[in-house]
Amino acid sequence: MRRVDVSLVGFGVVGKGLARLLLTRREWLQEQRGLDMRLVSVASARSGCIYAEDGLDIAGLLALAEQRRPLTELAHTRYFSSTLAGIEALKSDILVEATGTNLRDGEPGLSHIRAALSRGQHVVTANKGPVALAGLELLQLARQNGVQLRMESTVMAGTPVLSTALEGMAGAQIITTRGIVNGTTNYILSAMAEGRDYAEVLADAQARGYAEADPTADVEGYDAVAKAMILSTLLFQQPLGAEQVARTGITGVTREQVQHASEVGKRIKLIASVRRMSGGEVEARVEPVALPLSDPLAHVVGAMNALTLESETLSSVTVIGPGAGSIETGQGLLADILAIAGI
Repeated sequence: MRRVDVSLVGFGVVGKGLARLLLTRREWLQEQRGLDMRLVSVASARSGCIYAEDGLDIAGLLALAEQRRPLTELAHTRYFSSTLAGIEALKSDILVEATGTNLRDGEPGLSHIRAALSRGQHVVTANKGPVALAGLELLQLARQNGVQLRMESTVMAGTPVLSTALEGMAGAQIITTRGIVNGTTNYILSAMAEGRDYAEVLADAQARGYAEADPTADVEGYDAVAKAMILSTLLFQQPLGAEQVARTGITGVTREQVQHASEVGKRIKLIASVRRMSGGEVEARVEPVALPLSDPLAHVVGAMNALTLESETLSSVTVIGPGAGSIETGQGLLADILAIAGI
């Protein structure tokens, strides 16, 4: 039995999703993979950082979170007042960074990842900010310290699109990638195709939890821009600033436009596209596009996501799956952890 110790930073929707998977999959990992995976520390802005050398009581942690009680109430733990203090004092095998995305400067996640990589710790992240803003720098820092940085959950949650592109399609030179990478906007546009108005559908999406009270990041395309930046960095080794991604959201799309597209055999989708130009430069766009029904992306409905990868050797590969959710995003984190562990 090989032991792998995991530290988790961020105990919100995503962090709790991973914790539930570590709890429910623990016996399976032991029996089928010979892996004893332990969550040894958890840090949050509210509770600081708690640590237990032999592993935290995950069920107890989840119960405290459900009751909105401080995680420090968990028995038999060591306490650090700040996340960075915990990262610098503790040595687990893998740090999972699951704090909220900040696309202005990537903090505090960027500092957490830099600190862990600098001290020779593998890092897995679901945080889009640090990867969008400093992905190449962080990958270089990981190489310099002989560790891995993995980020499957930053694009399409647990749907394995980055590993498909980087590992499953290794050796295939990707020319273009384009896809539906925001579930909120796809849900809205899919419902509008049924004859409903934007405002009505947005309210419905908010009631269902698909859209935030302030939906700007989704409906104006900023979330998709961040994912286009990540794809440019990882697939083309070309970092882009947000201002270098042409952006048009869906707030200007009318029911009449959606219905007209349907009448001529098309469907409007918010598409993030990144392609390498003939001169080597990269062009990235986020915009509503009327897709012909022959395009597999045209058939992706509801809150689902999809990404098409075009290369010289495999022509076109499309990956479709959920792009958000607690357990779904936690699955992407778990897959990255297992890849680092060599499972």
